[in-house]
Amino acid sequence: MAPNSIHWFRKGLRLHDNPSLREAVRGAGTVRCVYFLDPWFAGSSNLGVNRWRFLLQCLEDLDANLRKLNSRLFVIRGQPANVFPRLFKEWKISRLTFEYDSEPFGKERDAAIKKLAMEAGVEVIVKISHTLYDLDKIIELNGGQPPLTYKRFQTLISRLDPPELPVETLSDALMGRCVTPISEDHGDKYGVPSLEELGFDTEGLPSAVWPGGETEALTRIERHLERKAWVANFERPRMNANSLLASPTGLSPYLRFGCLSCRLFYFKLTDLYRKVKKNSSPPLSLYGQLLWREFFYTAATTNPRFDKMEGNPICVRIPWDKNPEALAKWAEAKTGFPWIDAIMTQLRQEGWIHHLARHAVACFLTRGDLWISWEEGMKVFEELLLDADWSVNAGSWMWLSCSSFFQQFFHCYCPVGFGRRTDPNGDFIRRYLPVLRGFPAKFIYDPWNAPESVQAAAKCIIGVHYPKPMVHHAEASRLNIERMKQIYQQLSRYRGLGESRTQRTCDATVTGYPRGLEKLLWVPSGRVEIQKHKVRSGAPRPNHGRNRGVSQIKRNLFLTRNLT
Repeated sequence: MAPNSIHWFRKGLRLHDNPSLREAVRGAGTVRCVYFLDPWFAGSSNLGVNRWRFLLQCLEDLDANLRKLNSRLFVIRGQPANVFPRLFKEWKISRLTFEYDSEPFGKERDAAIKKLAMEAGVEVIVKISHTLYDLDKIIELNGGQPPLTYKRFQTLISRLDPPELPVETLSDALMGRCVTPISEDHGDKYGVPSLEELGFDTEGLPSAVWPGGETEALTRIERHLERKAWVANFERPRMNANSLLASPTGLSPYLRFGCLSCRLFYFKLTDLYRKVKKNSSPPLSLYGQLLWREFFYTAATTNPRFDKMEGNPICVRIPWDKNPEALAKWAEAKTGFPWIDAIMTQLRQEGWIHHLARHAVACFLTRGDLWISWEEGMKVFEELLLDADWSVNAGSWMWLSCSSFFQQFFHCYCPVGFGRRTDPNGDFIRRYLPVLRGFPAKFIYDPWNAPESVQAAAKCIIGVHYPKPMVHHAEASRLNIERMKQIYQQLSRYRGLGESRTQRTCDATVTGYPRGLEKLLWVPSGRVEIQKHKVRSGAPRPNHGRNRGVSQIKRNLFLTRNLT
């Protein structure tokens, strides 16, 4: 008898190169594709409207593509562990398929679902397709520990077989005799919700700069690959004001949600490179965006504390300041530094910022100026950034704050000079901070230095219409570099502490890391004494744009409603 299948969509929101979806329809009598809006993710108050809109657009596009195959997407409200047992019975399911999730939370969740399926007599098929490689093989090749330098990671993957080729896109031919039972009230029971149903106020919401979905992703990758000269020469494009704006060839949100297969991207790059370079082998640098993503996934897969400082064996324990007022000014684009504020405004409005802009605001918040923990910045990015995912977001923040992976703490991004070199005329600032539009280029990055007559002519008095700088950058960065210097000097004195009682209390697994990683170990509590330097501010702490109160209650009620 032909099996009845469920395919469980999570990140891989696409029909192309989806091997687990292919397994769901293989020889099956029926298939139902489900997506859970479970309260753990969907009901979180830490997700902004742009991320929600992108996800819902991905689901709408997925449903539209399934309709072309006489199928539909079943959007189910509730926790998978609570709902699956009933679905197995009601739909007489004998096969469950899903894409492998390498992140610790996902592995724990999936293990619980596998157990439920086994108890119900349901076969479970899991396939790797969100990453290029089997991350466990990389770790095994490294002696059982994840590589913690990008160079080591590159060495390891060079010893592996190339990534597997993408599988064929799901089609009518592949569906065969497999059908999807669809009821007349499918839209009411299993339809994709609107932002309003989730409790968001959409009045005045601008159109999406990044439309979600597989269809958009496949259009973008073709535009991306049209840049043959870039691929042929593979030189880094020079930065300018336009580089800071969202590009119609940008792919990162689509890779994050799995609307675009990383393997499809990898092999399309490879084919194009060989075409323009006459069959020569492409360098690893060609795949930089994909491989850095893979590196952070590998570093995080066995570390459930990867997004924390406390209890994280690879994160330096730095005595960051707790300063809610300063954090709020940074998050709400009220630092008084136009370069930083323009970037944070773009992030809040559009859900994306250039990678060098990310470097600038991350350095400013952490080791550069405000001395606030990278964990706080990570949370704001999790709320606002379309392409933020657990592994890459946490890994990038640890890296940029010199908490792990990178220790060149003496290099800081100047919140004035860096932007001025990138966009001398200040067009980016005028676009996102119209209050400063009237300033000449000479003062657009440091308007507090403009004479009163210039401020009056620009109709913007600093301290009245736009805030004064919240810190003195030169003094703050000098102090913070000295703090970092003291911390790393102390770390160097504690080499070999892996066997001590204090270190075992912190994390017993540290002792298994390769020689030389002692510089990344925790500092025992109380051993490093760094003078606290508060950045004072009297501003009240806003809510960072998070949706709370009635809207949040409404969203939670909608998500937990049992519609199956």
